[in-house]
Amino acid sequence: MEPPAMDKFLGIRITPLTRRRLHNFRRNSRGFWSLWIFLGLFLMTLGSEFLANDKPLLVWFDGSPHMPVFVIYPETDFGGEFLTEADYRDPFVEELIEEKGWILWPPVRFSFDTINYELDHPAPAPPSLDNWLGTDDQGRDVVARLMYGFRISVLFGLTLTIFSTVVGIAAGAVQGYFGGLIDLFTQRFMEIWSSLPTLYLLIILASVVTPNFWWLLGIMLLFSWMGLVGVVRAEFFRARNFDYVRAARALGVSNRVIMFKHVLPNAMVATLTFLPFILSGSITTLTSLDFLGFGMPPGSASLGELLNQGKNNLQAPWLGISAFVTLSIMLSLLVFIGEAVRDAFDPRKTFR
Repeated sequence: MEPPAMDKFLGIRITPLTRRRLHNFRRNSRGFWSLWIFLGLFLMTLGSEFLANDKPLLVWFDGSPHMPVFVIYPETDFGGEFLTEADYRDPFVEELIEEKGWILWPPVRFSFDTINYELDHPAPAPPSLDNWLGTDDQGRDVVARLMYGFRISVLFGLTLTIFSTVVGIAAGAVQGYFGGLIDLFTQRFMEIWSSLPTLYLLIILASVVTPNFWWLLGIMLLFSWMGLVGVVRAEFFRARNFDYVRAARALGVSNRVIMFKHVLPNAMVATLTFLPFILSGSITTLTSLDFLGFGMPPGSASLGELLNQGKNNLQAPWLGISAFVTLSIMLSLLVFIGEAVRDAFDPRKTFR
């Protein structure tokens, strides 16, 4: 017999409290539509290889299909002379293929690192039919670099947010639940650790190790986990003396079960409201490091590197404007989503 106070959605039981939160989230139309727009942009950029690439999506040659996006084909497969990978932008290779078939190109025929050698103007070239938002100072398509840069920025921010949230919740839970000397020494450690100059450490380490995605993620994780400790610690301090916690201790329930099964759900309410803002902060941090030259390796698709090019090439305003608009839209959507999540978990907003 199912409880009468529960609904079902896609086979998942939804309690009245969850239904009220979903309703409050949807009532914030700005945050609700921002979530869908952000998800649409993110899902679109996840398939950037199918939207912006210097390789065709499909090549039909001599009665058989070829998919250069997934498989590397030598030029000899299309009647060429070399055993190296076919250059599908080469007019000679295009003529060979079109003699016995056809080519299906993505909407943008450039990848993030493809250099356009057929520009009518010196790089950075202005917008044209081939390059919709122009090129950077190395002749690379701006649209392709924006798509790939958007994807890597969001993936970096999501990964850093997830890892830092796990570490921060664990540290705050231990401090708040046990208190005493554990809380005292951990707080003093955090005060010392947070005072370390993160940027200087990155500059020093960048001179020793070539930075990459995982290297930057590990360095930033060393400092970003402290953002949620205070919130979780306060919730555990407040809840550890509640009657149900004392009853669980009297029944012999282990501290681990009490912390993560009984107390943590209360702390997650305050934690979830911070996640969109932590994500936007992580994206801003990566952009700042790329702008200063201590972020992703040279040549990587990066919004910060595109902003730096816009600063260095004021005669090409499309560079700075494109990166600024992309970052503004991304961060604004995340802030609007965060406001809607905050409203959803606000107990003062009731279901009508």
